[in-house]
Amino acid sequence: MNEKHAKAFRAKVRAMAPADMQKELLELRREQFNLRMTRATGQEVKPNQFTKVRRDIARLKTVQGQQKAPQQKAKGK
Repeated sequence: MNEKHAKAFRAKVRAMAPADMQKELLELRREQFNLRMTRATGQEVKPNQFTKVRRDIARLKTVQGQQKAPQQKAKGK
């Protein structure tokens, strides 16, 4: 199930415009913060949600870096 989620998320992110990626990153960071606050107040939180959100953030930032790399090479020439 995780592999399906990862592939679907990567495909979704690669199709996004850079501004949309920033919005998605902000939403994921908010979700991560909300999960931490929920856990801190003693409420039940599924531990796998932390991992899922953290990895989604990493996937998103990886795609952002991959898209910026060719642009930076072009500027350097």
